[in-house]
Amino acid sequence: MGKLLVSGMTLLILLGSVGCQSDAQTGALIGGAVGAGVGQAVGRDTKGTLIGAAVGAGAGYVIGAQSDKKKAEQQRQQEVYYPQSASAAATETVWITNSNGSKISVTLRREGGYWYGPRGERYDTKPTEEQLRSVYGF
Repeated sequence: MGKLLVSGMTLLILLGSVGCQSDAQTGALIGGAVGAGVGQAVGRDTKGTLIGAAVGAGAGYVIGAQSDKKKAEQQRQQEVYYPQSASAAATETVWITNSNGSKISVTLRREGGYWYGPRGERYDTKPTEEQLRSVYGF
């Protein structure tokens, strides 16, 4: 019984210190550990432990993958209702064509009802390419 307790505590410490990138990976890890424990308790041998670990990892992965799919669907739905985050909507990059045909990017920032250029200049409306070329182009 002491060995089982030490093994269980070691397993919990290891599970707590491992980071997984998805719910499917986390489910496989936890399912494998639980399955191994159940397999050992039922089979009392290595074969039972390995079978339990495999079945548990598979089941945990399937359950975790469903959770990942649900999260991805919720994210897609959120993007439909809120297509851009506030920070993405607050900036816009405009490309200015210079007299020699080269291009330069100018990132505008929107605050309140005004647009601001990279040098801090303020525009009442979104500036045109001609307005920006006089400041940033040649």
